[in-house]
Amino acid sequence: MSRIGKNPVVIPQGVTVDVKDNVITVKGKLGELAQDFSDVSVKVEDGNVLVERPSDSKDHIAKHGLYRALINNMIEGVNKGWTKELELVGVGYRASNQGQKLDLALGFSHNIILDIAPEVKVETVSDKGKNPIVKLTSHDKQLVGQVAAKIRSFRKPEPYKGKGIKFVGEQLRRKAGKSA
Repeated sequence: MSRIGKNPVVIPQGVTVDVKDNVITVKGKLGELAQDFSDVSVKVEDGNVLVERPSDSKDHIAKHGLYRALINNMIEGVNKGWTKELELVGVGYRASNQGQKLDLALGFSHNIILDIAPEVKVETVSDKGKNPIVKLTSHDKQLVGQVAAKIRSFRKPEPYKGKGIKFVGEQLRRKAGKSA
């Protein structure tokens, strides 16, 4: 049995969960999320969400854990929210934002201006002597991860000097340069 799938998801105070026609809807103080599901059954009982599968086929086992994890992420997102932080490492790398427009100076001949989805709140921190940090916050974990991956794809960290856009706390595998 799936270790993740068999665990119930506890519904915290202030969060409502509705299941209708293979769509689960979660509402909380930070927003509302909906997710389609198939090949599993989802029940709400005694303040818990239970995900059950009809058989032990490979497809049902995979979807059992998947939908339980997605539902858990939705409930945690509308209750607490999700945050990703990106650090710009490199001389002259800068980040600023005007509302939902993120302006990145990454050593190209022009600045990259990115329109961020309205569900994601963007914030830039530029302290003197430290690398600029871009903070992304939303109730949708998938959307935050997708926006963070898009920003990171403009300049992935390179293994020799470590320059580029990396997640805060990410460990990079460094390579030795040319040996003398």
